[in-house]
Amino acid sequence: MTVDERYIDEELEIADEASQVRVDKVDVAKLLDEPIRVLDPGPPICCDASASIRDAVAMMQKRRIGCLLVTDGEELAGVITERDLLLKLIDRGLDGASTPVSQLMTRDPETLHHDDPLALVLNKMSVGGFRHVPLVDEQGHPTGIVSVKDVVDYIVDILPPSSVANLPPDHRLVARSREGG
Repeated sequence: MTVDERYIDEELEIADEASQVRVDKVDVAKLLDEPIRVLDPGPPICCDASASIRDAVAMMQKRRIGCLLVTDGEELAGVITERDLLLKLIDRGLDGASTPVSQLMTRDPETLHHDDPLALVLNKMSVGGFRHVPLVDEQGHPTGIVSVKDVVDYIVDILPPSSVANLPPDHRLVARSREGG
C-alpha cells in the first residue's frame, strides 16, 4: 500500500467515524424530560430593588454574569440584564449612581422550578427570547437562574466528545494538505 493509499484510507476512516456520530431521537426526547436541576444551576445572585444601577453593574462585573435577580424582601421582583442596561439606561438618560434597579428591571419575569423539564426552559428561551430564566421555590423565593450557556454546556457535556469538541473553528473548511507537511 502506497503512502497516498494509506492517507486516503485514513481520511475515509475519519469521515466514516464522523458520520456515525448521531444523537438518537429517543435520547433527545429523554434529554428534554430531564429536570432543570441536571444543569446544576448555582445559587441565585440577587440584588435588592432599591440598589443603584451602579452597584448592580459592579456586582455583575465582579461575578462575570449577565443577569441579576432583583428581590423585594425575599421574593423575586424582577431581573436586570446587560441588555436592560444597554437599551434602557443610556436611552433614558438616567444616572447609574442614583437610579434604582427597580426603574430598569424587567418586572415579574417568567419563572420555572428545579423540577420542571429542560423542554420548558428551552421553550421559554426560544418563544420569549430570554437568555436567562429565574428559578423559584413554591413561595416565589429565588433559588437559581438558568442561562443559555448553562443549557449549551450541558448538551455539549453529554454528547460524544468527537461530535463537538474536535470540530475545527469553521467546520465548512476542509484541509487541503496533510497536517504537518
